[in-house]
Amino acid sequence: MLSESQYSVLQKLLFKLDPETAHHLTLFALQQFSHLGSLNPVRQTIPDQPVTAMGLTFPNRVGLAAGLDKDATCMDGLGALGFGFLEVGTLTPKPQSGNPKPRLFRLVKSQALINRMGFNNRGIDDAISRIKRTKYTGILGINIGKNRDTPIESAIDDYRTGLQTAYLSADYITVNISSPNTPGLRELQGADHLSSLLAALSEQRLELEQLHQKKVPILVKIAPDCNSQQLRQIADITLENGMDGIIATNTTASRNGVEGDTYADQQGGLSGAPLFEKSLQTIEHLRSILGRDMTLIGCGGITSPQRARQMISAGANLLQIYSGLIYQGPALIVAIAAELEL
Repeated sequence: MLSESQYSVLQKLLFKLDPETAHHLTLFALQQFSHLGSLNPVRQTIPDQPVTAMGLTFPNRVGLAAGLDKDATCMDGLGALGFGFLEVGTLTPKPQSGNPKPRLFRLVKSQALINRMGFNNRGIDDAISRIKRTKYTGILGINIGKNRDTPIESAIDDYRTGLQTAYLSADYITVNISSPNTPGLRELQGADHLSSLLAALSEQRLELEQLHQKKVPILVKIAPDCNSQQLRQIADITLENGMDGIIATNTTASRNGVEGDTYADQQGGLSGAPLFEKSLQTIEHLRSILGRDMTLIGCGGITSPQRARQMISAGANLLQIYSGLIYQGPALIVAIAAELEL
């Protein structure tokens, strides 16, 4: 296990590199370490704290958010850190390079990140071939999206392709309609677009379930910038179409809490510590609308065990971290699990 002091030293070295370079280097190193088995220097073992959601049993509540392992290249390495589940992607039907670099920025003073990656990935077929070869046996979520050049009116086709391609390899599938970095994507959160999209995916899932004798849960990942009326619409539409859960939230277009920080004026989605209150309020609001049955995954600004407990108390069944992992290191996973065990 990597101690906090050891990670602090490593972080200083990584933060001297361009953020995207550091990101790829870290994933490569983690995957290489995974080949060492019990000798893996960053391997962490967390006592099982099983929780059931969406018909799945998670060994603990702490998951990895999508966006860190976009192409499913590091599932073995990340799985060794003790996560209760991993989510890979966002994956699109066709490969795409994403937005021009630089496109990832550290706001160190605020423990935040701004990214405008733009769903850069090698395409869903490439990722699925890798998933089939992985040694990782934990719960896997696959996050799907539309290609940048696919018009909004044709977005359903991209999501249907994603659902069909990922179906047999996923324990659950996340429909990403909330990234601020693909032009027009958040329009899919509107009532008409969302109703049509989720109805089509619900119908397709029924066909796939009958064909493969396997029902894969579907979640919707939403933005933190929705008002109460929009959240009510989203909640109603997800229920009407038999979705299994909501992930709250993706990154925010707001810059509240990071004013004056280096890179705060960069375009893209803000994640990390300043997002927490927005995500927490979204979870609270959704839980008050949905009751206890639908699964909610709290994601956004969970940078400490105390914040993790707040998110669970607000109504989240499960948690996901990303920016917190960058700033606090793998020990955060252990600390959150220990806090939630109390």
